[in-house]
Amino acid sequence: MSNDTTDAATSAEQTEDSLLTQLQGDIEKFRDLALRSQADFDNFRKRAAREKEDAIKYANASFLDRLIPILDSFELGLNAARASAANSPIIAGMDMVAKQLADFLTASGAEPVNAEGQPFDPNMHEAVAQEESATVPEGVVIRQLRKGFKLRDRLLRPAMVVVSKGAPAK
Repeated sequence: MSNDTTDAATSAEQTEDSLLTQLQGDIEKFRDLALRSQADFDNFRKRAAREKEDAIKYANASFLDRLIPILDSFELGLNAARASAANSPIIAGMDMVAKQLADFLTASGAEPVNAEGQPFDPNMHEAVAQEESATVPEGVVIRQLRKGFKLRDRLLRPAMVVVSKGAPAK
C-alpha cells in the first residue's frame, strides 16, 4: 500500500511540475506578446505624430502649386512692361506687388531653386535642352527658363533649365 501511495505522490508531483512548466511557458508567451503589443502601439503613436506634423508642415503645398504659375505669368507681364515703358509709376506699383508675392512665398516656407551655374541635378531641375558652350563645363546649367520652388525640404516644382554639353567638338 505504501508503494501505491508513493507512486501516486510521485505522479502528482510530475503532473504539478509539468503544469507549472506549461504555465511558466504561457506566462513568458503572454509577456512577450504584451511587450510586442506595447512596442507596436508606441511605433504607431510616433508614426501618427510624424504624419500629423508633416500634414501641418506641408498643408500649403497645393495652394502654392496653384499660386506659382500665376506668379510666373505676373513676372512675364512685368518684364514685358519694363521693356516697353521706362520708369512708369504702374511698373513701380507692379514691382511692389511682385515683392509682396515673393515675401508671401518666403513666409509660407517656399523658396526658389537657384539653378544657373549649378551642376544639373535631376531631382531639382528639368532639362529641356542642351547647348554647347566653350565657357560652361558639361553638365552645368547654362540658364534657367522657369523658376523652380521648394517647400521647406520638399520640391514643389523643378526648375526648367538648359544644360551645357561642354565645348563644341572641333
